[in-house]
Amino acid sequence: MQACPELKPFLRAHPLGGETVDFAEPLAVKWLNRALLKAHYGVEQWEIPDGYLCPPVPSRADYLHHVADLLAVDAGSVPTGPKVQALDIGMGANCIYPILGARIFGWCFVGVDVDPVAVKCGKQLVSANRNLAGKIECRLQTDARAIFQNVTSRGERFTFSLCNPPFHASREEAASGTMRKLRNLGGGVKPARPVLNFGGRANELWCDDGEAGFIRRMILESVELPELCVWFTTLVSKKGSLPLIERVLRRVKTADVRTLTLFAGQKQTRVVAWTFLTAAERRERLIDKVKG
Repeated sequence: MQACPELKPFLRAHPLGGETVDFAEPLAVKWLNRALLKAHYGVEQWEIPDGYLCPPVPSRADYLHHVADLLAVDAGSVPTGPKVQALDIGMGANCIYPILGARIFGWCFVGVDVDPVAVKCGKQLVSANRNLAGKIECRLQTDARAIFQNVTSRGERFTFSLCNPPFHASREEAASGTMRKLRNLGGGVKPARPVLNFGGRANELWCDDGEAGFIRRMILESVELPELCVWFTTLVSKKGSLPLIERVLRRVKTADVRTLTLFAGQKQTRVVAWTFLTAAERRERLIDKVKG
């Protein structure tokens, strides 16, 4: 509350005692994120345009901590500092993964997005916070069907990539999911209209073939650039997406695949990670990151 007094109007009595945030209110979610970023990560300025995705900070930080643990398996300990170069596919106007990764671990990021507004906002967020200077680069992906191609240079290398892909296959599916979520937040009461409490534009919420189709394209494109990243990773929101993803990964003959489970309250999601490098090759590329 001290970090963000603007959050006070959105507090409600909790049935079990104390107070809770009214998560059905989009402004409440935004102010809560601002409070968390300021209080725990030293981010003084954080603003996103109306209607753009406003992600829950704790679950985004959890993804990064799981990736850090994955890197530590090969490196011997969690690699920190600017030698760790990360590639964020679908950075979004919120720039949340680069911001958190830079503040928690000191990593450097290249954030990529197909939306020029999102790229512009990412650059503005970096400029507005001096403790992010030199740690985040924002690039525009001009080919909506490309993932890694077109935004990375020949010979460029990253420690890992990460992605929170659009998980719906259509606008209608996204609206249905929003109504279901709002009913849960409202204790089963059907909302009058599907207000997106976490926001989200079309390219952030849905794409052709949905989450599984997007990740399939990502895997197939990673085959063409096997040394681009030590580990390629992506969030998988739907358990039903896993069979297709696992079949594709078996077909392309990766060196290793890991599925990491994340918990956020009662919600369970997964991070799928794959690599084309042997354990020895991964150690060789990661060891200097620990020393750095």
